[in-house]
Amino acid sequence: MPEIKIIDTTLRDAHQCLWATRMTTAMMLPVAERMDRAGFECIDLVGGPQFDVCVRYLKENPWERIRLMRQKVRNTKMQWAQRGKSLLSFDVLPDDVNALWLELMARNGIRRVRVNDPLGDSENLLETMHQAKALGMEVVGAIVYCLSPVHTDEFFAAKTKVLIERGGVDVMMIKDPGGLLTPDRIRTLVPAMLAVMGDVPLELHSHCITGLAPLVYLEAVKLGVTLIETSIAPLAQGPAQPATQTMVRNLRDMGYEINLDDEIVDAVSDHFSAIARHENLPVGVPAEYDEFHYKHQIPGGMMENMKFQLKQAGLIDRFDEVLEEASRVFKELGWPVMVTPYSQLVGIQSVLNVVQGERYKTIPDEVKKYACGYYGKIVAPVEPNVLDKIISNGSPNIPLVPQPLEPALPALRKKYPNLEDEERLLRYMYPGSQVDDMIGAGPMCTDYQFEKPIIQLLRELSARPAVARVHIQTAGLRLDASH
Repeated sequence: MPEIKIIDTTLRDAHQCLWATRMTTAMMLPVAERMDRAGFECIDLVGGPQFDVCVRYLKENPWERIRLMRQKVRNTKMQWAQRGKSLLSFDVLPDDVNALWLELMARNGIRRVRVNDPLGDSENLLETMHQAKALGMEVVGAIVYCLSPVHTDEFFAAKTKVLIERGGVDVMMIKDPGGLLTPDRIRTLVPAMLAVMGDVPLELHSHCITGLAPLVYLEAVKLGVTLIETSIAPLAQGPAQPATQTMVRNLRDMGYEINLDDEIVDAVSDHFSAIARHENLPVGVPAEYDEFHYKHQIPGGMMENMKFQLKQAGLIDRFDEVLEEASRVFKELGWPVMVTPYSQLVGIQSVLNVVQGERYKTIPDEVKKYACGYYGKIVAPVEPNVLDKIISNGSPNIPLVPQPLEPALPALRKKYPNLEDEERLLRYMYPGSQVDDMIGAGPMCTDYQFEKPIIQLLRELSARPAVARVHIQTAGLRLDASH
């Protein structure tokens, strides 16, 4: 039987789903060298959400994260996941910004780029694919799976054929961010795609939201998929990917060859289990099947973020109502694939519709831009009555017909003449003080400590012979120690 290759998602999508993307670089570095030796085909490292969280919340330079990881991951390809021409934003960005971004990825050691367009508009992908090939990167063309009347096997096969013939991709991938695939559907989808793929290998990425993804993976491998994306437990299951340990064991029992070092995988698992306990972070557990999920199709990472935001706003009791509304908005907007940014677009509009008590009273700019084709050719028309509300209630400052984008780099380099391109692009993406705040936070922490800070302090003080007594007092704490 053929060898099945494993793409590891632990350091990107898994913690995006389970830890709200809050894994720090210091948590990754201790196991990076071991993961490099484990036998993975690729380590999926960074995408738009990782850049966002690094800059906005962790105050880490995401470019520096890539460089630090490349110092330790010398043999295994590391992957950047790119969303069409939008990179980190909702909006399509100028071509020169996209080209420079990809060049910096290659310069910093990213050797594999996965490109997808949630609308399925191939024109948003081809230029990036050609540029990545010219930079010597392996190119993965991803079709994003969605369940709707227009997303048929024939639709996906046609998109696959275009990306192979015009994009020259090295690998094709089924990206199922909502965990919507079933064993029955994979039995028709994979053959339809393989029929137009020639010798190009097929990769599968799904989430365990409905509990079916492990079964879908096993069925897909039997049909001819040779690359699967998994994450190392405890950062697996739930809204994340199937567990590497379980998938490898099952596939080997079925007779497939997988060249993965189990001892290294177990050591990495122990490391992240310890971090989860230390930081009080959730671990993935198998999910129960939920038929309602197939109506709203909200992906795993966004599901957790939506709960978090509703809880902060004191609206968590209306979560199910928002999901029900999302299933209506999804249909009315013409079945946009429920993946970033369109899952957020549908989610935000659904929250507004529920909270305000009047549907489409308030229209986010992104919803109007989507309906007017700013992001590419939409898969199906927006329902006419909804389109009327979007146009009448949306911002009058957004023209109904998008205008061509002018190059952005000349003005950006003039505005920041003394900065490197990496920082220029971060400032382009994150206006205001966000980049200054990140830089002002100081050097990135690269050494993860399992002990609490107060324990570290006491340990360091006790090691100093000149210190005979320690007195610590704060609100609710008084500590005296002597030796």
